[in-house]
Amino acid sequence: MAEEGRLLGFVRAMTCLVQVVGADEAQLLAGAAPLMRALVAQDDWLPEAMAQPHPQHYQQHLLYGDPLDRFSLVSFVWGPGQQTPVHDHTVWGIVAMLRGRECSQRFGRDADGRIAAQGEEHALAPGELEILSPAQGDVHQVRNALPDRTSISIHLYGGNIGRIARHVFVPGTGETKPFVSRYSNALVPNLWAGASA
Repeated sequence: MAEEGRLLGFVRAMTCLVQVVGADEAQLLAGAAPLMRALVAQDDWLPEAMAQPHPQHYQQHLLYGDPLDRFSLVSFVWGPGQQTPVHDHTVWGIVAMLRGRECSQRFGRDADGRIAAQGEEHALAPGELEILSPAQGDVHQVRNALPDRTSISIHLYGGNIGRIARHVFVPGTGETKPFVSRYSNALVPNLWAGASA
């Protein structure tokens, strides 16, 4: 399947899903998980411009943003040693690994109200998914697990993640800082280039 055809197929299927189930988070996650697995099952579709690392920080490239802000699809490109701060999402999300390896550490508040790691760090290999839900705790820190290579994950969110007001947390304290992540790219992929009707 051509790169634009695979991405267009995902966008069409996801748009149909949100039209059918509306805002029901459980149904959206259940329906979107197999779509994400299919999307990352082959690594032949991501436009090269959305796969380039930055030498100093990770890249968040918008692949598609639903015009009604019901969902957004983003590629995260991690250079060696790059990681996020501890952060939340405020909307549901699915992280699907495309290339390399990524580690995710969940966080929550301890009895004293401080942000602290919860459980073991979880590693994702290509084809594997992580589900995020504010109802079940969506605070985590993500990093490239590979010290010498780029890793790429594809993220699906229940809103336009690049313009949603979210939070960064300082581990070991109760400190919370607001932030909006924005996107690294100025242009989005042409979904219809080379795709058949």
